[in-house]
Amino acid sequence: MHRFYDKRRDFGGRHYEYRRVKISPSRSRSVFGARLRLARLAAGLPQDKLGVKAGLDEGTASARISRYESGIHEPNVAFANRLAEELRVPLAYFYSTDDDLAKLILWFGQLGMKQRKLLLEYASRLKATD
Repeated sequence: MHRFYDKRRDFGGRHYEYRRVKISPSRSRSVFGARLRLARLAAGLPQDKLGVKAGLDEGTASARISRYESGIHEPNVAFANRLAEELRVPLAYFYSTDDDLAKLILWFGQLGMKQRKLLLEYASRLKATD
């Protein structure tokens, strides 16, 4: 299923053209939205509960989280940080466009300070062998 969005183009500030732009499902969801959905599902929270826990009004919480997940809107960094805190994931996880890096960010966020230090030392030695 494809979605269509109206797109307005500006030609030197004088003329506007409206055209239908086809967006495939794989492109309709933003990286932020896809990662938010994965983290929310992993936490076992419905959209409305996550929104309320992060500080949204009960009446709009589900719709707002749905819009973030679908890529229609993206929250500001302060609110994205609140979502990350509620879901117990690092904020950077939401923005990584590389799936492997996103996994590393997620795992790194789950480590204790001693484990993080060991991992960073190992990564440093690994990089030195290049």
